[in-house]
Order: sequence, then structure tokens, then C-alpha cells
Amino acid sequence: MSEKFVQKTWDLGELFHSMEGDEVNQAIEELQANFEKFEQIRHLLNDELDAQKLLEIINQYEQGIRLLSKLVGYAQLLFSEDTQDQVAQAFLGKVQQLSAELENKTLFFNLWWKGLEDEVAGPLLKSAGDYAYWLKQMRLFKPHTLSEAEEKVINLKDVNGVQAIVTLYSSITNRYTFKLMEDGEEKQLTRGELSVYYRHHDAELREASYKELYRLYGEDAPILGQMYQYRARDWRSEQMDLRGHSSPMGARNLGNDIPDDVVDSLLEACQANSSIFHRFFRLKARWIGMDKLRRYDIYAPVAKGDKTYTFNEAIEMTLDSFRQFDPRFADLAQSILDEDHLDSEVRKGKRAGAFCATLTPDLTPWVLASYQGRPDDVATLAHELGHAVHSLLSNHHTALTQGASLPLAETASTFGEILLIDHLRALDTSPAVRQDLLFRQMDDAYATIMRQAYFSIFEKDAHDRILQGAAVDDISELYLENLKNQFGDSLDLSADFRYEWLAIPHFYHTPFYVYAYAFGQLLVFSLYKQYRQDEGEFKPRFIELLASGGSDSPVNILERAHLDVRSPEFWQGGFDVIDGILKELESLEVPA
Repeated sequence: MSEKFVQKTWDLGELFHSMEGDEVNQAIEELQANFEKFEQIRHLLNDELDAQKLLEIINQYEQGIRLLSKLVGYAQLLFSEDTQDQVAQAFLGKVQQLSAELENKTLFFNLWWKGLEDEVAGPLLKSAGDYAYWLKQMRLFKPHTLSEAEEKVINLKDVNGVQAIVTLYSSITNRYTFKLMEDGEEKQLTRGELSVYYRHHDAELREASYKELYRLYGEDAPILGQMYQYRARDWRSEQMDLRGHSSPMGARNLGNDIPDDVVDSLLEACQANSSIFHRFFRLKARWIGMDKLRRYDIYAPVAKGDKTYTFNEAIEMTLDSFRQFDPRFADLAQSILDEDHLDSEVRKGKRAGAFCATLTPDLTPWVLASYQGRPDDVATLAHELGHAVHSLLSNHHTALTQGASLPLAETASTFGEILLIDHLRALDTSPAVRQDLLFRQMDDAYATIMRQAYFSIFEKDAHDRILQGAAVDDISELYLENLKNQFGDSLDLSADFRYEWLAIPHFYHTPFYVYAYAFGQLLVFSLYKQYRQDEGEFKPRFIELLASGGSDSPVNILERAHLDVRSPEFWQGGFDVIDGILKELESLEVPA
């Protein structure tokens, strides 16, 4: 059988063919001319501006943003290809500097719009079409906006300040090479390759892989931890001291347009339901013949088989699962492959993890993953291609309203994973496959909901403690205490996990991002319940939800899908689905 889909890097030629040369230089010149021209409309901004002229101004701004997104996206994707490439590092820094300078040229419009009285802004919003929510969301930040001069200083400061720290964190950690002994042979592995062993059937290899991970991060803890301290202090200084947000997380919540009480309710529900996962860990210990799990064993397989899939099989299974739900899903996902917008190779220096990058509505997204054949890698492909489907379903919106807010950004991706699991269960109905997939669903539910919720709780506590002068070792002890609260007595926790927080890129790249995973997973469980109850009625609502992109607030979009995130029962409904999966597992006979 021929392999239709093969692993390779992506093609960025649709963006630019080289960091050097006429293409990039012309784009920079065009950008500078566009934004200089935009500056010339400053004198038109007053209370008498009519709706038609406002739309013309925003459209001109959007055209500049599209070209800027293309250039910045190109630089970021190149850096992700090889974070050790010094030329790519320098190019990214150059583009980030340019982006900040150009953003400063448009600040006057942002400040003018936020400063309008409601009675003036209201009629303009009614005629703003697809730009309306972008304009509404901008005005949410009115109480937290500084003067034009201050905003410009912050933009320029960030490029060589906090953005530089984050780039250095990526460069340092992505160069790590991990050593692991297997069958008498010492292997040198990337972090992605090392992570395969977290799910290995050999308990000693699981332990060794985690110890090696935290050995390297622990050795650099004084440096990486200091970077985090600066990141947290910078966040607090800007978001609270300068902008007046009530809390560090509150700044992110406002950006997501999610009320603080909704996020608090989510995290409280996660803590209240931690016992579900405690039951699961105890059950898993019995299945793998241990008195009690260690933290090293949390993702241990319940069977000793090392099931792998070729890359071609993984893509085919993912596309088939999408197609059975809706042919549009499969067609949109396949466009990523047809246009060579997927980098699936395993390479040293390549950015760890996986992502889907949407640059502009007229460009098909780019997806990065490092495929190694594990079932988890198949799920990752389904997840990231789900992101791409979400993006493409919403590409009829403007560049300012296409992207879903963080809490909704994981909806299609997580739903795609569930579709894949359903498909795998249908392909093989044996008890062994049923058991394996149920355990995998529980593993993933833990990783996506409980783990991320406690990450968020740690972030809140860490930011507060850093303000009080906590040293790096203090933060590590705080993280270990967080893990003890999370797991209770359901497993044995070793002290080396106190360094885990240093290995979580989201803490550095996007503070308080991670609750979006828990939000998205619980949301998807509620949606999936609707899907199983009435498939015909569910699909149009779900497609509408995804197609909405970022054109309305998350609460409004979900209300149209008959979901009330303000209700505690909403979150509990998601945990009830998880409890049902666990009860199905508990009904199976534990092997002797």
C-alpha cells in the first residue's frame, strides 16, 4: 500500500521565500508606507466622524495588519523550525521590533476610540458590521488604557524586555539534549522523544525519563526561575500598577472577555471534583499491579503493548473520523496537507510541543507537530487539525475577528480528539481496545482539565509570592505544595517534581493561558453530550459556534449554542461525563 501522506517540514513559500532579499524588504517598505499613510487620518478623528468613514479607516488598518501578520508569522514559524538558528533568531527580533514601532503608529486610533463617550460610540458600533465586536472589545480596556506616550514606551520596552526573556527561555530549553539508558545503550533525545517514555510499560524507564527531564531543568532552575520572576513582575507592574487591573489573572480574563466569576467557578468546580481523578489513579494502580501509583506512573499504559501507527495511518484515521462527523471537517483538514502547511518531522532544535498558527483569513493555517507514531501523536494531529478546521470555518470574518478567544479556541481541537477516539472504538470493538481507549480518555481528561486547573491556581499563587519576594527555591516548594493539594494521598509524589513548573512554556509565553484548556475540555464534554442526544440538531449549532470565530463574546456565542457558563451546573455536567467514563472503567474486570 502506497503512503499518500509522508512526514516532512512545511512550505513557507506562500509567505516569503527567504529572510533576505527583495520580498521581505519590499514587504517592510510597504508596511512602513501603509502605517505612515494611516497616521495621516489622525485629524479626521472627532465626534463628528460618520460610520462610513470609520469603516474606511478600519479597513485601511486591517490591510496593514494582514501584511504585518504575514511577516511576523513568517518570522515565528522560521524560529519554530529551528530555535537554535541564529539567523532566524535575529530575524525574529528585527520583525518584533518593527511590529512594535508600527503598532505605535496606530495607537492614536485605539486611544481615540476608547475615549469616545458611549452616546457617540453606540451609533457607530451599530454600523460597524463584522468589525463591531473588535471595537466593543477594545472599549472594555478603556479603564486600563494609558496615555499615547506611555503606551508607546510599553510597546518598545516589551520588544527588548519581556519578549526577549521569553525568546531566551525558548532558545535555552529547546537546545536541551536528554540522556536515557535503554537496553544498555545511552540514547540522546529531544524533549519530545523523551516524553515517549512517560507512557512506557517499563516503570524504571518512566521514572528515569522524568528524572532526566527535571535534572536538566533543575540544573538551570536559578536561570529559568529568575526569568519567570522577571516575567511575573513585569506582568504585575504593567497590568496592575500601570493599568489598574484588579488581579494578574483579571487582565487575561478581560482579554478573553470572560467574567472573573466564571473563571473562579471553573477552578472551584475542578477542585471540588478532584476526587474523580483520585479514584482513577487508585483504579489504575490496581490495573498495572501496583499498590499505589507514583507520579512517574500517572500516564502508564495498562497493557504492555507498544502500539504505534505510521504517519499515513494517523492522517487517514484522523481524516476518516472527521469525515464521519461532517465531510467539511475532513476537507478543511486535508487542505493543510495538500498545501504543505504541516511540519511533522522530529528534529533537534525544533520548537517543542505542537501548535496551529492562523495568520490571516485568506491564508490556510500552518500546523507544527513532531510525529513519533504513538497513539498520543495521533491525538495531537487530530487536535491541531481541529484547530485548523476551526480557523478555516471562521475565515469569512475579518483579520480582526476571525480568531476565537482563548476559552473557545480549544473547542474544535478537543472535539476532534473525541471524534478520533469514537472512530478507533468503531474500528476495533474488542474489549482490549475499549479498555485502552477508556483509560486514554481518562488520562487526557486529567491532563487537560485537572492538571491545567491546578497550573492556573499555581500561577495565581506564584505571582503573589513573587511580589512578596519569593526566591526561585520558594516557588519550587510552592509548586510542590500545589501538587500535594492536587493529588492528596492518591499517589506517591517525589520531590523532583518541584521543578516541573520550569518546564511549562505557557507560564512564560502567555501568563494565565492554561485555564482555557480546562474550559475547552469541559465545554466539549457538554457539547459531546448534546451531540449524542440529538446529532441532527447539534451539528448546525456546533458549526455556527465554530464559524463565529472571534466575532462575538464567548458568553454570547455559547448562549446561542444553549450553554450557560455562568451556571455551576454547566461545569458539573462536564465532570458528570468524566465520571461516566470512569464508572465504565470501574465496571471492567481488573486483571489478576
